Amino acid sequence: MASQIIKIVSAELKKHNAKKIVQVNLVIGKFTFIGKEQLQFAYRILTEKTSMEGSKLRIKEEDGRIRCQHCGYEGPLKQKNDPAFHMIIPTLECPECGSMAEIIKGKEFFIESIKMQS
Repeated sequence: MASQIIKIVSAELKKHNAKKIVQVNLVIGKFTFIGKEQLQFAYRILTEKTSMEGSKLRIKEEDGRIRCQHCGYEGPLKQKNDPAFHMIIPTLECPECGSMAEIIKGKEFFIESIKMQS
């Protein structure tokens, strides 16, 4: 993911004849399950000794939403605390009627904006 972000941002840098990238703003949906800390670490390592070195990677996390085809519920996921996994697990079960629901928001992953220096 980090290398793809760098590739896209580098192309934009050349396209706009800028000298340096100052900040990259990402939007990541919660249902991508991408580790923000790992992504920031990889970004920092991969941008060393490039025109992006020292730039900030800002990540805005978008909440997820589901929609139930059965009862029409639209809202956040139901979460189940499973001691076997030592974490909270999201389920696609409708919190209103128990039917299966579909994800309608939270799978986004895109570059929202890039701040460059001429």
